[in-house]
Amino acid sequence: MSLGKWILGGLGFVVGGPIGALIGVFIASMLDESKNTLNDNESTRTTNYGRRRATQGDISVSIIVLLACVIKADGRVLKAEINYIKPFLLRTFGEEQAKQALALLKQLLNEHIDPVAVSRQMAQYINYSTRLELVRLLLEVSNSDGDIAPQELNVIEIIATNMAVQQADYHSLLALYQRHKDVNWAYTALEISPSATNDEVKKAYRRMAMKYHPDKVANAGEELRKQATDKFRGINEAYEHIKKQRGM
Repeated sequence: MSLGKWILGGLGFVVGGPIGALIGVFIASMLDESKNTLNDNESTRTTNYGRRRATQGDISVSIIVLLACVIKADGRVLKAEINYIKPFLLRTFGEEQAKQALALLKQLLNEHIDPVAVSRQMAQYINYSTRLELVRLLLEVSNSDGDIAPQELNVIEIIATNMAVQQADYHSLLALYQRHKDVNWAYTALEISPSATNDEVKKAYRRMAMKYHPDKVANAGEELRKQATDKFRGINEAYEHIKKQRGM
């Protein structure tokens, strides 16, 4: 199986640092005896790691690393999680490269991943809106079986914190998956308290709608943009829920 351009041709910052060490094991296992592995080609490591702007390849690899980190957090890999991830990978990469992405994911499930180190690396190069979307994607996958395991939630919070995601934004994302547990989930999603006035609710909705508009992550790839649309829809649902409660 040949490696896709998203691994060998389209990477920037993930070639170096802790993420580079993780994917280097995978690339080395797929290449024939050559000098093109991440570990042997130091000039490639230095040149790519110095590129400051995150590419779609960087973000794609980052997603897979984070997914592996979270789904193994509770010591088991559920079929529901893999079934959710497979079509996501297919939509993101296309049929051939989705196979490579899944192979990378399976490799990473057998590796030790330091969520603090990889998250801090991402925080340096990925814009804030895309980081928010990555956290939301992790919550979505973890909730694919109907609930988020405490161990997975703990890892996601570590990732969010070390990607410099603000606590209010993290809890706003989490609230959409806590509707059955928190009667005030809609207020948390809009980052306001239940005591907010109607005008404050309207202002909060407009602010959040702008923050999570799908165009904010347009450069991260079409699939992540579609994921952002779901969050945008969730903000609308929270607003409509409050309006209905208050008779606005």
